[in-house]
Order: sequence, then structure tokens, then C-alpha cells
Amino acid sequence: MDQPTTDVKPAFDGHRERLREKFLKGGLAGFLDYEIVELLLTLGTPRKDCREAARLALKEFKTFRGVMEADPLELQKIKGIGPKNIFGLKLVHQVARRYLKDCIIKRPVCKSSREVFDYLYYSLRDLKIEVFKVLFLNTKNQILEEKTLFEGTVDSSAVYPREVIKQALKYEAANLIFVHNHPSGDPEPSTCDREITRDLVFACAVMQIRVLDHIIIGNNCYYSFADEGLIEKYQAHYYSVNFCRGSENSG
Repeated sequence: MDQPTTDVKPAFDGHRERLREKFLKGGLAGFLDYEIVELLLTLGTPRKDCREAARLALKEFKTFRGVMEADPLELQKIKGIGPKNIFGLKLVHQVARRYLKDCIIKRPVCKSSREVFDYLYYSLRDLKIEVFKVLFLNTKNQILEEKTLFEGTVDSSAVYPREVIKQALKYEAANLIFVHNHPSGDPEPSTCDREITRDLVFACAVMQIRVLDHIIIGNNCYYSFADEGLIEKYQAHYYSVNFCRGSENSG
């Protein structure tokens, strides 16, 4: 007489369930990096053990961040990772970026250079070229739009005040925040950075648009022209020069 058959679950099913229960109980606290990668890989891998693939990915890309930001084609070179199971990695990465953007859009951010840094750091920190972004804000200092206006070489970024003004008028922005990265990892502004910032403050002041800050992003650190008092200094210089010109003309 035939014995009734029962489905035997593979051993890794129990391990996978334990990982998920661990996450539901305490979040990612206590998780090793490879376990987080493994958990994400399981979202697109219904019938396969992902532990070894997760370990290999971390070995190849060095850090959890490296895995999350790796090119999909490079990820698929790892044994056990294919076009389907990179879904979890890329989905979570993009969801995190969208969440950060939603946290900052329509919120007053000009009072906190740190908040702007937290939002843009993940999209700028590993770039090999300089990228110059502008946050366009309304009179309440809420972000209307974020846009990359210029891309340069590793050493410099050509920034044109005329284009900045054109875009500010397009979005009807009252205030602006500039952000760019230093691929070297050192956020200390160069002489060129200081000159560009001063020129932008002057050009925007002519159009009655206020520059709130220029933030340079480095390796897990940043430099804020506003925090260092330079934006205020440039604005004071502009108005003092124009006051002197006005006095000369009236005389």
C-alpha cells in the first residue's frame, strides 16, 4: 500500500524564515551585512539558498554599500546572482532614495545643511566626476525642484550663472541651495569653488534671488558655505559695492 507523500521543505527554508522573523522582531539590529544582502536576495529567489551568493557579493564589492550601489551587470557576475534576484537589492536601494527625497521635498531645509547632506550624499558620494546640483526653493524655503545643472571633470565643474538664473526663473524660485561633490573625498572648497559661489551670489542678488547655501560633499563629510559665514559675507559685499555705486551716481 502506497504511503502518503509529504512535501519536504529544503533546509534553507527554515533559515530564511528565521531571518525574516528576526527582522520583524527587531529590524536590522544584530544583522550582519551578508545577512541583509541575503534577505534582499530572497525577495527574487523563491527556491534557492542565497547565503553563499550574499557572502561572495560582499567579498567582491567590499562593503554593504558597495553591493547596494553596484552595477547590475557587475552583480550578475557573482555566482548565484542573476537578473531576477537582484530585484530586491535594486528595489530597496531606489525606495530608500525616493523616501529620502520625499522627506526633504516640501520641507524647510535651509536651516539645516546636515539634512541636505543626508539627502544628497548617497547619490553623489561615489561619482568620479563633479556634479553640480541646485535645489530650487519658494519663499517658505520649501523645495520646488532638484536638478543637476552641470557635470565636469574630476578636477573642476564649469558653472554658468546665466543658466542658474534661467532655471530659477523657470521654477519661480525665490531661494537657491547649491550642492556639488568632490570626488577626492575632501570637501574643503578650492579657490575656484569660492569664486564660483561668490559670482553666483552676486548674479542671483541682481535678480532678487537669494542663495541660502552652497554645500560641498566629500567622503562622509561636507562643507557648508552658510555655516562658515561665507554666504552672508558675499551678500554683504554685493550690497556694499552697490551702495557705493549708488552713492557715486547720486553725487
